[in-house]
Amino acid sequence: MDSKVNNPPGCHYNETVEFFYNHSGKLISPTWRKRDFLVVGLGLTVCIIVILANILVMTAIIINRRFHFPIYYLLGNLAAADLFAGISYLYLMFHTGPWTVKLKKQEWFIRQGLIDTSLTASVVNLLAVAVERHQTVFTMQLHSTMTNQRVVLLIVGIWGLAIIMGLVPTMGWHCICDLDGCSTMAPMYSRTYMVFWAGLNLLTFSIMVAVYTRIFIYVRHKSHRMSQHTTQVRHRQTVINLMKTVSMILGAFVICWTPGLVVLLLDGLDCVSCKVLNYEKYCLVLAECNSLMNPIIYSYRDKDMRRTFKRILCFLCRRSSDQEGEQSGVHFNTLEQENHNRETDSAKNGNNGAQLLALQNSGEPLPS
Repeated sequence: MDSKVNNPPGCHYNETVEFFYNHSGKLISPTWRKRDFLVVGLGLTVCIIVILANILVMTAIIINRRFHFPIYYLLGNLAAADLFAGISYLYLMFHTGPWTVKLKKQEWFIRQGLIDTSLTASVVNLLAVAVERHQTVFTMQLHSTMTNQRVVLLIVGIWGLAIIMGLVPTMGWHCICDLDGCSTMAPMYSRTYMVFWAGLNLLTFSIMVAVYTRIFIYVRHKSHRMSQHTTQVRHRQTVINLMKTVSMILGAFVICWTPGLVVLLLDGLDCVSCKVLNYEKYCLVLAECNSLMNPIIYSYRDKDMRRTFKRILCFLCRRSSDQEGEQSGVHFNTLEQENHNRETDSAKNGNNGAQLLALQNSGEPLPS
């Protein structure tokens, strides 16, 4: 796209990324400011934690058979979307600030497309979780009867749709041929696309909130009519606890992403007085933090998940300490091990003394 081509009338394919930024009023600083260092430093830290935390979640779901059900496969796919978001933001951190001016247009579209893809994957995945919970709760089941094959097809469909949505601006819904329609926050995106993108996601949020509200009303009504039999009460409580966990995940997602989407919507509507650039960085960091929220929620709400996390971390710690011990050739015993060794040595010395006394009494010669 950056090669020298004959521009169609009114198009600017030969222009640089900086040209579009200058036209939109989002000037690129030639030097690193304190705010740039703060945003990039904080962003890199959060990205690394997000990547490691969501790898932990995916590993836990894979190794623990108790999580081999459709709802947990979808939550694992949500962790994969968060992992992808962490990688996308990591790429963004190395291509932002004064580095932006060095980007080619295609590289800029890739940078933005990665974030769009990760958001779409998370939103569609949460919508799939909402539908799955609606199906199971209204039949008072803990887990869906959906086959593994259907779950795999659903996950493939989620990522297919996410990739397509991430490619839409690159495939033509941009403002390279319409400078007056360029966004301020994303200077090569069309404002009409920003309205479509933000409006679609906010509408999806509203639908998911409505679905979960209906589920909770149904569960509350159903709970009053169920018998107090121990098995039914326990089953009902398990269903409600899982619903609360999923609802917390949705709530955190809506809280973290809604401010950014509202700002994008205002930018798309060309609200000059809103000064959207003043809030852009804060909304970006808040959205990035959402990918870190889910592992924290799992650790707080799900005992099985928490125990699996501990198993994985303890295994890694033991393996690391074993490797260090082998490399150094020196092994340090714990206090309990030292006490055990002393008791063993005392027992051996006692046995040797008894044997010597027996030999003396029998008149046999003592060993030299």
